[in-house]
Amino acid sequence: MFRTALRNVLAHKARLMMTVIAVLLGVSFVSGTLVFTDTVGDAYTNSSAQSFANTSVAVRAENATAVGDSDPGEAPEELTYLDQSLLDQLGELPGAASVTGSLSGFTAIAEKDGDLVGDGWTTRGGNYSGTRDSRYPLVEGRAPAAPNEIALDSETVDRTGYALGDTIRLSVDGPVLKQKLVGVFTTDDGQVAAGGSLALFDTPTAQKLFAEPGKYNEIILKAAPGTSEEKLKQQVEELLPKGTEAQTGTYLADEQADNIAEATKTLSTVLLAFAAVALFVGIFVIANTFSMLVAQRTRELALLRAVGATRRQVTRSVLAESFVVGSVAASAGFGLGILIAMGMRSLMGSNVPEGPLVVAPRTVLAAVLVGVLVTMLAAWLPARRASKIPPVAAMSSVDQAPTTRGLLVRNAIGAALTTLGVALVLLGAADASAPWVGVGAVVTLTGFIVLTPLLSRPAMALAEPVLRLFGVSGKLARQNTVRNPRRTAATAAALMIGLTLITTLTVVASSLQDSIDKMAADSIKADYTISMANFAPLSGDVAEMLADTPGVTEVSPMRLADTEVQGHHETITGVNPRTVSSLLNLEFTSGSLDRIDDGGLIVDDDTAEDRGWQVGDTVPLTYRSDQATERLTVRGIYRGSEMMDGIMLPTATLDPHLRDIRDPRIMVNTEAGVSQESRDLIEKALGDNPAVKVQTDAEVTDDINKMISMTLSIMYGLLGMAVVIAVLGVVNTLAMSVFERSREIGMLRAVGLDRRRVRQMVRLESVAISLFGAALGIGLGVFLAWGAGELITDKMASYGMVMPWTTLGIFTVLAATIGVLAALWPARRASRLNVLAAIKSD
Repeated sequence: MFRTALRNVLAHKARLMMTVIAVLLGVSFVSGTLVFTDTVGDAYTNSSAQSFANTSVAVRAENATAVGDSDPGEAPEELTYLDQSLLDQLGELPGAASVTGSLSGFTAIAEKDGDLVGDGWTTRGGNYSGTRDSRYPLVEGRAPAAPNEIALDSETVDRTGYALGDTIRLSVDGPVLKQKLVGVFTTDDGQVAAGGSLALFDTPTAQKLFAEPGKYNEIILKAAPGTSEEKLKQQVEELLPKGTEAQTGTYLADEQADNIAEATKTLSTVLLAFAAVALFVGIFVIANTFSMLVAQRTRELALLRAVGATRRQVTRSVLAESFVVGSVAASAGFGLGILIAMGMRSLMGSNVPEGPLVVAPRTVLAAVLVGVLVTMLAAWLPARRASKIPPVAAMSSVDQAPTTRGLLVRNAIGAALTTLGVALVLLGAADASAPWVGVGAVVTLTGFIVLTPLLSRPAMALAEPVLRLFGVSGKLARQNTVRNPRRTAATAAALMIGLTLITTLTVVASSLQDSIDKMAADSIKADYTISMANFAPLSGDVAEMLADTPGVTEVSPMRLADTEVQGHHETITGVNPRTVSSLLNLEFTSGSLDRIDDGGLIVDDDTAEDRGWQVGDTVPLTYRSDQATERLTVRGIYRGSEMMDGIMLPTATLDPHLRDIRDPRIMVNTEAGVSQESRDLIEKALGDNPAVKVQTDAEVTDDINKMISMTLSIMYGLLGMAVVIAVLGVVNTLAMSVFERSREIGMLRAVGLDRRRVRQMVRLESVAISLFGAALGIGLGVFLAWGAGELITDKMASYGMVMPWTTLGIFTVLAATIGVLAALWPARRASRLNVLAAIKSD
């Protein structure tokens, strides 16, 4: 039987080709993902290990966070710095060969044309310690020794074209600094290796920029010969003040490696999820192929039964065929996956540290198992059907229509699953329960897949008036689509799955973008919002500088600080009470800004309701920065939004409690309003700083919408593999259907149906199936987008479902186009059949 199976595979190579390609693409997605993430993770881990090579023990504050590392909407962390006296004490330890004070923070560098180097997220600054810092070997020039001097990493110098002696414009917290490039160094810093930049200042300058005079972010110790890291750590811990901690270099390298592994695991999980979708779609292609092959070989399989083959042997024969197909596809997919990983690594270029391609044994095993198991799983039902063919069927027709009982059972299961899934989505939407909506979405999609044969007949009946316009070709196309509803359903379901996910993402993204636009329009009245490129906070001097600029009429910082309010952590916002009403759209439900200067605050309505506050209530605030407690009176309650909420109080009240005044955003109005003149005025006042963004409310929302659009584009690309496999399924079904109907097509040609109409018949059949799948996918996608939207509404009150009719129309046109393109080869083949040979075919 195995030899029989092998001969069948070799005899049907052309018919199995699309199945091989479908499995190959899915396996390549899986293996490419695993190889790429393993390679990137290994490269970052090795780079990270190198960066800790000269660190035996590192001392840092327990809340250590570099300036500029706080998340958007969060108050910048009030840091505990390490002072010079601790550095001196650690330097006297018997186990320490060297001790270095380290500083770091956000540093934006301008290219020669004025643009920002990199994306702003990995542009860092630090200190060069002394005249020779072993962390940063100099390859050109000398160490920075004056406030106006810097050294740059060699990779940034190569990218920007700067040379020794050039003046470089940079920014740390708003104001532009002009520094002379005096040195070029190499570094093992993983962020630099991944496309970031590192600028080094002399220690006093770095302390002024990133900490305080005489203070450090971190102290790094190198163990003396004969002293272990653990022993040195024990010596260090005896001297540490409260609020600081010591860790060995090995621990820090392992911690960094774990973080990298977690990040690559997350990336791998996301990519593998899309690979699973592609393979799931591939299952329909494989199952359809083997179902048609079994149907076309009814007589052959019946004869095997007649000469003594058992049901189990017939089943094993079909599964053996699928094993061979899966093995070939898995092997080819694994090879293609390695090429894909190499291509992705090449596209990342300098954004990923150098390193070898990593092909782990688990990747090989995953590729083989996925390819073989998916193929055999998809072929199992056709194999069972093949085993049930009675010997007497050897004398019957080639094609056996599905039994009425089988369709009734399938329809009952499909209806039950769909009803359950819809109920779960509705329940989850009502209770804002993401798990219920997620489970309901999966169950509903499964129910639709099972129900597709039942839905195909009424759908094709609706298409009949349009198909009639094409005469006999249209009539024949409709009859072909309903002749075997299971086949039509499996072909349409593959396309439906991809379009369901794409439609859901599109509707949710469009609704989010519309909601964000409305939020900005309703919340922001200012002409411009000023912020740093990576959400690093601006220096408090920037707001004062803008207020003194001629042509600027109103300025208010949005100054954040952490507090404790009645046992709850609360991020509060300091504003200018005299100008904030002209810059923000504050709609008060009770009270006002009056007397806020006199120990008052205002709060959004949701917070006030949660805490039970009313105008006139006194609220105790404990500032985390200095632990001082102050009692303030609620002067007003305003309508909050996702862009504007929480407690607001005057900067005059807040500033005395802040050690370091920094502003995530500054709101500005000008005499000229929104115009190029006013933009130029502000940018000039800021020194044409490449790291500072001057944006209108529309540009603020555009930034957010671009991120949503970018994410959506990535999702489209990842789901594109599933759509490609679905298209292969349409091609495969049509091609095998043409082969199956060779005699019928020959008879049609013999009675006068010309080649053009034969091609038209196959094309119309393909378009009808594709549009059927698209209609189901778009309809189901809209329903699931509604369910997801109800979850978002619970967190984002301004969210409202928006139907992107133009995009959905494009999806429909693309589905029809897919149908036309998928039919090109099968239609051409059908039209070129030899009439006499086709009539004689069995």
